[in-house]
Amino acid sequence: MVEHSRSSDDAHNGVHDIHGTDESDKSLMARIQNGDHKAFEILVNRYTGMFFTAAYRMCSHKEEAEDIVQEAFLKLWRNPHSWDSDKGAKFSTWFYRVITNQALDQIRKKRPEYRSDILDNISDNAASDQHKELEDRSIQDDLESAIQSLPPRQKAALNLCFYEGVSNKEAADILGVGIKAVESLLMRAKSGLRDAMARRGYNIIMEKNKASKDKGKQSKSGKDNGQINVNTGA
Repeated sequence: MVEHSRSSDDAHNGVHDIHGTDESDKSLMARIQNGDHKAFEILVNRYTGMFFTAAYRMCSHKEEAEDIVQEAFLKLWRNPHSWDSDKGAKFSTWFYRVITNQALDQIRKKRPEYRSDILDNISDNAASDQHKELEDRSIQDDLESAIQSLPPRQKAALNLCFYEGVSNKEAADILGVGIKAVESLLMRAKSGLRDAMARRGYNIIMEKNKASKDKGKQSKSGKDNGQINVNTGA
């Protein structure tokens, strides 16, 4: 059995982070809207890892994900008033929408062949472990390929709600649809993923991390991330 899981870097809204600031996103954006380069640097450092993960889940290619995030931040610097705190959306939720839309645009422009960077750095194992390592690599590659083959909006909903751990309501805001539409996208994404893996001879179980099942508990990233267990044999 192989476990496939993802968690993004910690995101913060007014709490102390590793970059030495406890300034809120709203305060930083107010400074950025006045041309403050330092505030922009803090915001970029705070969120680059988190949004790279989200972009990578969509395109499955490191360089493309980096380009998506870089371009999104450049657009923010050029037009910082595009985020309006008076409209009620948190900065992180709003920027998720920016990243997701750019990733969807990238997919529409050029639907590349599946390319996985996930396993580029497989460690050297003892000879007795090499067979299992190769088998695990094949299973993970098949799973990632199946995820990437989902329709773009289904993949976006799955990534946001399952891997990124955002709520259905936040996902609806990010995707610009209703909650019922998100639930439908998720249902179809999970069904499609199970069918695709079954055709490859696998049975998958999708579940939230055990820690997040307990009331008031979340993963280390502060998000309700999930994992996919893959068993050989449908």
